[in-house]
Amino acid sequence: MLAIREIGKSFGGIVALFSISFDVKEREIKAVIGPNGAGKSTLLNIVSGICSADVGDVLFMGKVISGKPPHVIAKRGISRTFQHVELFGNMTALENIMVGRHIQSHFGFIASGLRFPGVKNEEKKIMTASMELLEYIGLSARRDELASGLPIGEQRILEIGRALATEPSLLLLDEPASGLNESETRRLSAFIRKLRDERGITVMIVEHDMTLVMDISDSIAVLDFGEKIAEGSPVEIRTNQEVINAYLGVEEEEEAADVP
Repeated sequence: MLAIREIGKSFGGIVALFSISFDVKEREIKAVIGPNGAGKSTLLNIVSGICSADVGDVLFMGKVISGKPPHVIAKRGISRTFQHVELFGNMTALENIMVGRHIQSHFGFIASGLRFPGVKNEEKKIMTASMELLEYIGLSARRDELASGLPIGEQRILEIGRALATEPSLLLLDEPASGLNESETRRLSAFIRKLRDERGITVMIVEHDMTLVMDISDSIAVLDFGEKIAEGSPVEIRTNQEVINAYLGVEEEEEAADVP
């Protein structure tokens, strides 16, 4: 579904990504892991069109999308969330989902403002679809509550729901477990698998929570200082010595240091 080919990106004299290549198969949950500063979020930004690669190509369903603006990529079927929750805090949960539906609208700003024939009917369809999606993600009881007032775990789910409102076939998740407790992370894990199993959505996830990554991933790519150092199944990555030295081993040492 997604092919990343020899992607390179620098910011000034700092190399963020160097010749990154891997594939994401249809209906796969693909994790991208690595230490802070490894280039993971930069890679998601390139795939989603927020920034452009200096070299290399990104292909989606066999067609080059690298260099295209985010709204064009979204219409192709790719949606994303962000490392820091990016909801409209002064809008309700329902309104946040409805904003995500705008890409499915057939009427532009002028047509909507002038209330052209069909606009009212389309608004009803957007409302109905948004309510159905809120029910699906388990937040229908929160429909009229401001997004800023929701617990962080529900904000994360709502942000994913807004991304789902665009009806993507590929969902990009940037550290969705950040700030979540153990119970919220388990709920998130089950939810991501549900999206793949019930809706056939392919997922590419950047995440530091190794319990979550090892639990849900079909395949993992590991970045370190902008380079891909390993790729494989969770079992293969867990036992890869280079990965242990660069990333997993560091986490284990930090955990051991916290034990009295």
